[in-house]
Amino acid sequence: MTSLVDRVWYGKGRPLGWLAPLAWLYRTIADSRRRKAWDLRDEPLPVPVVVVGNITAGGTGKSPLTARLVKEMSASGWRPVILSRGYGGKSAHYPLVVDGDSDPSVAGDEPVMLAQATGVPVVVDPQRRRGAAFAVSRYLGNVLICDDGLQHYALPRDIELAVFDASRGIGNGGLIPVGPLREPVSRLSSVDFVVVNGAIAEEAEDRLDNFEGVEHPDIFPMRLLPSSLVQVATGHQVSLAEIAGRKVHGIAGIGNPARFFATLRQLGAQVRETPFPDHHRFRIRDLSAEPGEWLVMTAKDAVKCRKFAPDNAWYLAVEAELPDSFIEAFLHRLEECSQQLNESNQKRTDHG
Repeated sequence: MTSLVDRVWYGKGRPLGWLAPLAWLYRTIADSRRRKAWDLRDEPLPVPVVVVGNITAGGTGKSPLTARLVKEMSASGWRPVILSRGYGGKSAHYPLVVDGDSDPSVAGDEPVMLAQATGVPVVVDPQRRRGAAFAVSRYLGNVLICDDGLQHYALPRDIELAVFDASRGIGNGGLIPVGPLREPVSRLSSVDFVVVNGAIAEEAEDRLDNFEGVEHPDIFPMRLLPSSLVQVATGHQVSLAEIAGRKVHGIAGIGNPARFFATLRQLGAQVRETPFPDHHRFRIRDLSAEPGEWLVMTAKDAVKCRKFAPDNAWYLAVEAELPDSFIEAFLHRLEECSQQLNESNQKRTDHG
């Protein structure tokens, strides 16, 4: 079932073209905030900062990519710390250090999911610059990676990654509210890597071939591969083969639920769909299933349902598959940034 957003933003034409003055106003305000943020930024942080984000509204696969990058950095000897805004959480104080047992209603769903998936420190703060300074002052790690912070310009950054959904691309190419773009496509000229989720290498290149006036950064494909089914209440894992032929009530409170439902069907499930708004706060009544059905959700939704999930509730664990060439290029760029920061820090020390 195609959502209204898919039809309006990602279909043919621009049915909301009459809202072009609002799109112009949106861009003007965004440009002004960006300039002010850049002007007010403090000195660069003493450790490398990686920002994973997008220029489109909605889900593109940023969190799985962040988790994979954390895994690769850790395997290479780095000590990563994840920074997050903590959307949907309401803490009485910030910065907030999150782990896998934190309450998602306080910390936000994605930070708790990332803490569970990676085991590294996650620092939540709507003011990401403050969260970054906190992580550095507490020696929590030696590289910071910000999940969904491309437009948060108050945070200094050394590496930027923009993530796209292959099936959606840039939609109709319009800025919000005419289209899904948070920033003009020309913004891609300044990022280090573009990652296209759900594409093979040739498709990833094709997605950007028609972006006029954009100096293409390195473009790489990514696929989210299901790895297992995990019982929400207990953490018990079963093979993906268990879902084949089974009747499933799929629920998803993510940016692109259609992609999740399509994955369940590709695994052989007979799916009854119930999409919810992104970051939906689930209640017991949302977890209904007909006799004989399994209730299957995403990992992000599962962290909000652990305390009241029935025994037939499972989440689909996924891992980001990326080409070796991307991992090598990313780690090489990270090492370069670290060396440059060390040289700059040494110069400031010598002149201090």
